[in-house]
Amino acid sequence: METKPLPKDAVLVVNAHSRRGQDNFAQAKEKLEAAGVRLIAAHAVEEPEKMAQMVREAVASGAPMVIVGGGDGSMSGTVDELVGKDCVFGVLPLGTANSFARTLGLPLDLEGAVQAIATGQRRRVDLGMIERDYFVNAAALGLSPQIGQTVPHKLKRYLGRIGYLMWAVKCSVGFRAFRLTIDDGENQRRMWSTEVRILNGPYHGGVELSDHADVDTGEIVIQAVVGRSKPRLAWDWYAKFFKLRDRNAHTEEFHGKSFRIETHPRQRISIDGEVLAKTPVTVKIAPGAVEVAVPRAE
Repeated sequence: METKPLPKDAVLVVNAHSRRGQDNFAQAKEKLEAAGVRLIAAHAVEEPEKMAQMVREAVASGAPMVIVGGGDGSMSGTVDELVGKDCVFGVLPLGTANSFARTLGLPLDLEGAVQAIATGQRRRVDLGMIERDYFVNAAALGLSPQIGQTVPHKLKRYLGRIGYLMWAVKCSVGFRAFRLTIDDGENQRRMWSTEVRILNGPYHGGVELSDHADVDTGEIVIQAVVGRSKPRLAWDWYAKFFKLRDRNAHTEEFHGKSFRIETHPRQRISIDGEVLAKTPVTVKIAPGAVEVAVPRAE
């Protein structure tokens, strides 16, 4: 069924503190206007914590589309403001991993992403939820939050995914496995784990981790790396990065609408790269929560 066309009027909000945001704000503004998108307002936000406020004000002003430029953390930090609103979410992938953009099939270059917003179509997608906080793509507990919380900003900004990898090796030295309990309301599973991914899409850290998670399935996917071995965790990332045949040998997946996750000891949770929660938590799916701008289907 054909959906309404994408709006031609929009507010642009760019995280100018992100890896490429500062350099790309002026280009994004110019390219959007050249592509026929009329910008009601455009904001280069130097303080990321003010992004949500800017988006909230844009939605309240009646903007039919808000275009957010930044990484996955910027998307998750602002998407709450569009839930339940008649406003399209435009995504400009200006971050390090851009996992949400990959899931949506968006071009990762600025020119391509602008064209998707200017000439694409609407797509209604699910969001994940941790307690009352919405997220666009993935959350993780285990080693990932430790990396995300401590990685130096300059290392992340200038080396991107390679910088993350270098810091991961450093963080893994003192890291220990934890006891994990997953409860779907009917069944309860207990196991040792070194990392748990809470997936609304297949990507995390720019790597395709799941063959089953997507933004329109109506389910959240919990993927646990089982056992106590840190080399096994490293192998899991390696195998999934290179899409080896046995890439799922050390993970278990759970699919459903809602789960209770508990750990011993308690674990911090990174939500699309930002450490924002701690176990125990309830995670669930918010089906069809927002409309996003995506490339037109051929």
